[in-house]
Amino acid sequence: MEKMDRKEFLKRVALAGLTTSSCLFPTCAVLAQQGQTKSGELFDLVAVMGGEPAEMLEKGMDAIGGIERFVKNGDRITIKPNIGWDKTPELAGNTNPDLIVSLIKACKDAGAKEVIVFDHTCDNWRKCYENSGIEDAAIKAGAKVMPGNENGYYREISLPKAKNLKKAKVHQAILDCDAWFNVPILKNHGGAKITVAMKNLMGIVFDRQYFHQHDLEQCIADICTIEKPAALNIVDAYRVLKSNGPRGKNLSDVVQPKGLFLSTDIVAVDTAAIKFFGQIEAMPLDSIAYLSNGQDLNVGTMDLDSLKIKRIRM
Repeated sequence: MEKMDRKEFLKRVALAGLTTSSCLFPTCAVLAQQGQTKSGELFDLVAVMGGEPAEMLEKGMDAIGGIERFVKNGDRITIKPNIGWDKTPELAGNTNPDLIVSLIKACKDAGAKEVIVFDHTCDNWRKCYENSGIEDAAIKAGAKVMPGNENGYYREISLPKAKNLKKAKVHQAILDCDAWFNVPILKNHGGAKITVAMKNLMGIVFDRQYFHQHDLEQCIADICTIEKPAALNIVDAYRVLKSNGPRGKNLSDVVQPKGLFLSTDIVAVDTAAIKFFGQIEAMPLDSIAYLSNGQDLNVGTMDLDSLKIKRIRM
């Protein structure tokens, strides 16, 4: 059995307690607001803690207005998870397949004509789709799975509100759908420090090298100015890759806080998720430049105090 010192032991105990503690992080006062709203007024952000992916999605979706707010009868829906890596679900390199299945079923129940799931992967796309568990689960749930590995799937669009990334080739599954869901996993990232909803949009474009060559954190914010943003951002924090991201090495890189964040505001949901991550590993907000860059471009806000927030404990 692996030996650990007292400091490491206490750290692991603290992480295990994330699912049962009364306050999940210092800014919990924000997320703990019950957000009493006027009749018919919607929450801007919902945080759900302590459940399984399907039940957390159900509770969170109800709190943010219901799936019918985003999906209409006959709609063609696209779901964009993170499927970037040839890793199995327990290693937390990709979005939890159980969450994707639940979202597909919710879309179908709301009357979606078609549901497409895709990502532009980093590792071999066939291995990523298979070993992530997402391809098989999505097909069984009634979705169509599309590749994202070839130029022919993409069409060039302009980004007039962007600073550096003025145009990009975006996957047809995004451009041709009626609405789409952005469903990243919360995890450490060696290049961008952390990856959540904003960075997940790198998986809708073909030429990602441009991002790395022209100020990565500005380009991450720039792609979020797309004129067809996600109808809803759903951050999977059921398992969290706390180190050695974005791929991870082994189970010692993973913790299981069992969280879920939902918001139509991509900057706000990333801000909340990164604050949450900060209770696992240090991650100051001011070290993540794409957050403030996105706020400067008016794609969302970092000011959680200005939002109506609902916190749900399972």
